[in-house]
Amino acid sequence: MNAHDKERDEGGPGARGRSGHTLPDRSDGAVYVMSQEIELVVKVARATGRPLLLRGRPGSGKSSLALYLAQTNHWRYYEHVVTQRTHPQDPLWTYDSVRRLSDAQLLSTRPQNARLDDAAYVRPGALWWALAPESARRRGRDLGHGPDDTCREPFEEINADRRGRPAVVLIDEIDKADPDVPNSLLVPLGAHRFTVTETGAGIHAEEEQDEARLFRHLVVITTNEERELPQAFLRRCVVLTLPDHDEQTLVRIAVRHLRHWYGAVLPEHRTLASALARELGTVRAEAEQFGLRPPSTAEYLDALRACITLGIDVSDPEWEWLKHCALLKRQQAVGEEW
Repeated sequence: MNAHDKERDEGGPGARGRSGHTLPDRSDGAVYVMSQEIELVVKVARATGRPLLLRGRPGSGKSSLALYLAQTNHWRYYEHVVTQRTHPQDPLWTYDSVRRLSDAQLLSTRPQNARLDDAAYVRPGALWWALAPESARRRGRDLGHGPDDTCREPFEEINADRRGRPAVVLIDEIDKADPDVPNSLLVPLGAHRFTVTETGAGIHAEEEQDEARLFRHLVVITTNEERELPQAFLRRCVVLTLPDHDEQTLVRIAVRHLRHWYGAVLPEHRTLASALARELGTVRAEAEQFGLRPPSTAEYLDALRACITLGIDVSDPEWEWLKHCALLKRQQAVGEEW
């Protein structure tokens, strides 16, 4: 058993709600089961300086890997969630052109020597913060130039005691964006530099490698394969497809979460996790029969938690009801009713 297989009980920001119970969607990175393949591909990505592209079904653990690596290695963490409205430069920076236009109109009533500071309208994105945090705080201004307009760091609570540490960047669900978005990241991800168009500021990585000659910054990109990614982008990534978890891995994942939910793993909870993992295979086959998306590992954990909380076993009549509302979600099919 390696270090990553040991049970981890530590929590973190966002792990628990005000009542003390863990929230349904974890945001602290404290729980993850690392396979040997994942450990190796992370090392390859850091050795080559290439982004790590994770493929796999929704709910298979793609997005949570980045936060887990940041938590366990005490690295800085940043993320950018891609949507259909994401612009090509958004993971690098955004520019508030509307506010600048408003200020320019006001400025027209002032003395002619008054000028706008274009950098004041720049908001550094996740990749900028990872590569050049000091430059990001100055919004790309040269050191000692311009007003004292320091930009607040995102994820400030998580990163408060990690200044100077390597960084992990999560670019989540890149397949939701137009091909222009991954194409626009080719140079920044490959050369670790870019230029802010509106100000002309040239940004480059402030530190590249550590003493072991591993690149200090790891970019984790996820895709649900909703849209094919450009070949030029794929050539510049280290790629891993996360498989569906088998019964043994599901139980390992459940045990890790049970320990974090309840502080200990009761024998009856472990037995229930095993029975539910076996049942999941049947449910996945049933999902394919009805043309539904097979339930994910995340949904397996939801079902496990519901069974424990409600006192339901897979042999109980209520299991069929719970199965349909937590795992087999029929509303995803078209034109049929239960």
